[in-house]
Amino acid sequence: MELKEAIKSRRSIRKFKPVEVPRSLIEEILEEARWSPSWGNTQPWEFYVITGQPLAELKRLNSEKSLSGGLPAPDVPMPEKWPEAMKGRYGELGRVVLDTLGIPREDKEARNRYYLGMSGLFDAPCLLVACIPRDLQMEYAMLDIGLIVQTVCLLAHDRGLGSCIMAAAVVYPDLLRSIADIPDDRRVVVGVVLGYPDDSYPLNHFERPRAKKEDFTRWVD
Repeated sequence: MELKEAIKSRRSIRKFKPVEVPRSLIEEILEEARWSPSWGNTQPWEFYVITGQPLAELKRLNSEKSLSGGLPAPDVPMPEKWPEAMKGRYGELGRVVLDTLGIPREDKEARNRYYLGMSGLFDAPCLLVACIPRDLQMEYAMLDIGLIVQTVCLLAHDRGLGSCIMAAAVVYPDLLRSIADIPDDRRVVVGVVLGYPDDSYPLNHFERPRAKKEDFTRWVD
């Protein structure tokens, strides 16, 4: 797959087939992703790869905690306010998701079922948990995490895998620490689920709008 095609056709997958991803394929992706750029070549990232029974247990605990009203406590705070343009895009995505699934906005039960699917990581067979040292200045390390996560997703797409970068995967870091033995001196940043896309699922096909380049580009001649 050519680079341009990979960039434009990669998308967030929201339902996966019940098929395991071979460990050798995950290792191959991580082997190539290590060439991602980072601040001063510091390479601050650390990945925990969770599959099989440990992942099944994490999904179960995530769902239980979500159903019981457990409050999210991520290591990296989630944004609560957005500039109007970004708020509009975020709201539009929510509308498209519900419309694609045929869920009326007033159908709270159906919406909750969808959100519960997020707790179950969209049935993905593999979760990569990206971490950085807790005592590291976070801003540039977070940039580096973004760079390697994008690389992982493109490499996975090139091999016929789907991915989804999920803050929802790390909202209960205490559960991740208990399942994956992640030490307290590591800050849990974000999760990336991997697997084979379920092509019959509508949310794996809806049109994804993007801002025009003129909306985010300023030329200084």
